[in-house]
Amino acid sequence: MQAWLYRQLVPEARKSGISPLNLFIVGLVLLSFLFLALETEPVLNQQPAWAKLFAVFNITVVSIFAVEYAARIWVAGVDPQFRGLGGRLKYATQFYPIADLLAFLPELILMLVGGGGALLVLRVLRLARLVKIARFIPAFDALGAALRRSSSQLMTSLAVALTLVYVSAVLLYFVEGIGGQRQEEFASIPRALWWAVATLTTVGYGDVYPVTPLGRFFSAIIAIAGIGVVALPAGVFASAFSDELKERREKESRNDEIQ
Repeated sequence: MQAWLYRQLVPEARKSGISPLNLFIVGLVLLSFLFLALETEPVLNQQPAWAKLFAVFNITVVSIFAVEYAARIWVAGVDPQFRGLGGRLKYATQFYPIADLLAFLPELILMLVGGGGALLVLRVLRLARLVKIARFIPAFDALGAALRRSSSQLMTSLAVALTLVYVSAVLLYFVEGIGGQRQEEFASIPRALWWAVATLTTVGYGDVYPVTPLGRFFSAIIAIAGIGVVALPAGVFASAFSDELKERREKESRNDEIQ
């Protein structure tokens, strides 16, 4: 029974495809996100029938995910590195098991102690259920590997971006806030940071903008620099992701040749 359940729950234990049990879990996760969206609609919450349906559905989902989590802890012992109590604890501290725990534990706490007050914020942890789907999609593993591969370059890009944001905010503070017409939006460096972020990310909401000729001149230069700030990390990550996919395809080809 344990070996059979292991093959049903652990994607790596199957040669291809997703098991019916895991397919059911994926469908339940997607359905839970649909209900999460519907629960935020006041018109539906005010109807007793819908409120009862939401409550029953949440209890059912939490119960199923709790049983699934316990089952995954149990079948983890099939893998030699996770046998015994120590092995199970080692498994429970890994990324996916932690996500499985967060998929039901916050809701369970709300059900036990009540959903009033700040505890309602725990519902945002339902987003951890997305990870339950990610484990069945190889592309997500490649995505994580690409992030690790390019972490140093991305951190460098982030440092450059943050430096440019701060310098831009300081510059416009002196030009518009002090040297210009003392606009309320540029009255301090923290306030000018909002403009700098919106401009350098090329979003440009238009709620804050310089009005002096010098301020507009510097803003034009900063806006052009923002194109590079956005493009640099995107290019770094795209290159790392492409390299990761290429290496995985080559590895699969070598494995096929060996078999």
